[in-house]
Amino acid sequence: MKNSIKVITSLLLATGLFSCNDNEQKEGDRGALASNAAEKVYVAPGEHDEFYAFLSGGYSGNLTVYGLPSGRMFKEIAVFSQFPTSGYGYSEETKPMLNTSHGFIPWDDLHHPDISQTNGKLDGRWIFVNGNNTPRIAKIDLKTFETTEIIEVPNSAGNHSSSFVTENTEYVVAGTRFSVPIPQEDIAINEYKGKFKGTLSFISVDPEEGHMDIKFQLIMPGFDYDLSHPGRGKSHGWFFFTTYNTEEANTLLEVNASQNDKDFIAAVNWKKIEEYVNNGGGKIMPANYAHNMYDDKSHTATSTMKKEVLVVDPREVSEAVFFLPTPKSPHGVDVNPSGDYIIGNGKLSADLTVHSFDRMIDAIENKEYSGEAYGIPILNFEDILAGTVKQAGLGPLHTEFDDKGNAYTTFFISSELVKWNVETREVIDRQPNYYSVGHVMVPGGNSREPFGKYAIALNKITKDRYLPTGPELEHSAQLFDISGEKMELLLDFPTHGEPHYAAGIPAEILEENSQKIYKLAENENEYATLTNGDARVERNGNEVHVYMTTIRSHFTPDNIEGIKVGDKVYFHITNHEQDFDVPHGFAMIGANNAELLIMPGQTKTLVWEPKQVGVWPFYCTDFCSALHQEMQGYVRVSPKNSNIEVSWSLGED
Repeated sequence: MKNSIKVITSLLLATGLFSCNDNEQKEGDRGALASNAAEKVYVAPGEHDEFYAFLSGGYSGNLTVYGLPSGRMFKEIAVFSQFPTSGYGYSEETKPMLNTSHGFIPWDDLHHPDISQTNGKLDGRWIFVNGNNTPRIAKIDLKTFETTEIIEVPNSAGNHSSSFVTENTEYVVAGTRFSVPIPQEDIAINEYKGKFKGTLSFISVDPEEGHMDIKFQLIMPGFDYDLSHPGRGKSHGWFFFTTYNTEEANTLLEVNASQNDKDFIAAVNWKKIEEYVNNGGGKIMPANYAHNMYDDKSHTATSTMKKEVLVVDPREVSEAVFFLPTPKSPHGVDVNPSGDYIIGNGKLSADLTVHSFDRMIDAIENKEYSGEAYGIPILNFEDILAGTVKQAGLGPLHTEFDDKGNAYTTFFISSELVKWNVETREVIDRQPNYYSVGHVMVPGGNSREPFGKYAIALNKITKDRYLPTGPELEHSAQLFDISGEKMELLLDFPTHGEPHYAAGIPAEILEENSQKIYKLAENENEYATLTNGDARVERNGNEVHVYMTTIRSHFTPDNIEGIKVGDKVYFHITNHEQDFDVPHGFAMIGANNAELLIMPGQTKTLVWEPKQVGVWPFYCTDFCSALHQEMQGYVRVSPKNSNIEVSWSLGED
């Protein structure tokens, strides 16, 4: 009996259920229980989160919206992938958004969102994202949280060092990961060195409407360009890009692209190149790329194929592009809020390298170069070095900043988030990640004015953090409170797709401007049906156009006859609701695309090609009222040689 009591007592002590020395236990030893982490992330019913977080969906091709601190997912924004939830990429109005020079591409690999800025501060107007696979940059309007523009990037492959904006959103950049022949040609891959080129594209953004256009492309040496960030404050006018594979290897890169002791950060004086271009510099080059735009008034996208692009050889612009040596295989390059320091993280280095912008400018003015690569000057490593963070961790990837002069760096191999002081370069704190952390995001952490309350670590592997769901699990994000000296883990939450990077902004900046409805009176869609009296069905050969309205809880018309096998039926549906958050859905049996989700005041079009004789139902897919189940209708389909005239009705009509 005594032995049994001893065993039970030992177990209780080991598990911490009681302690003989409870009063002496340190607060920090009790972890989340001591700090009431659950209370810090709890958002009561009816209350709102403090921040919006926009997480890239990676191979989902879309962008997801979460609230902080709750970790609740609010929306998935369709960008590069067809999205049956809303009919994006399926409806006739949105199909043009996914056009490219390669044809209709209904998927991409979305990596890096960045929010528009004014004077280096987040302004919450737009968010820009990159398509990594078929090189594209998209713009999402943060009034509607919808994709409104996508521009394809020619002369590019693996659009990875994208999309990051200058501090007044003059430009969004798109750097190429894979160097390729420019222009493309049939060439042996083993002729890579010297013949393959990279490009850095500067895409101008209209300050009023946000419309994008490729201003110029820099033709660069055939390295791999990984990530990029703009200068800010004193370094505004510069852009910084990490490179790897300065060896210009074309096979077994995990070995052959890690031979050099150092790779480069490419420093680009875009203001100097802009002046050169504005004065007639550069060369017009034939190119073929799509520019797709969505109009909020007509609710319709258009796609235009462009045929040329302006390219610039950096050797033709004096002192515009330089290479900054940095430890081998860097991933992130990050600029602190004041613009004084450029942090380069070599993935194979245990130290963090901090370059000085002032020392870089001094070296350029004094022409202190250690050599050149393809005519581009290489600065001396020691001349531009501000200092290093010694033995900070293993596998440094990415750094963001708070509003107190601190930096937060992720370490992939040692799987931790490390906080350090930018000026003293002393490590302040470190917290483990589970597992294999990639990027980190502090809301506003890549602007002049970060909001230093939270950091999100975006983890690549999840394993035992959640209930198992087969061989694949959703990835994991971890929310840290960074308001104090020590970081505190508050929450794990699963993320959709594979988040690479995120952008965060206070909710109060976006909430006031969030659009609730589309005004029916402003609907300029050519197929809009603005009154029930205009509802009709028209035949034009084997095309049939159904002009339909929808409102709680019926379609007008709800019975249609005279459709034949082999017809191409266009349902143009206008939602007459003018109440916030009352969309209507439309699904037609046998339609081989998707349903539609039509917002209040909006018009969308679905195409249906009936293959079988019969009477076929359609219905509303989005619950809208107590009589939602009654919101339905029928289409009668007759044989191809039938002479039944088109007719339609509602009720006893």
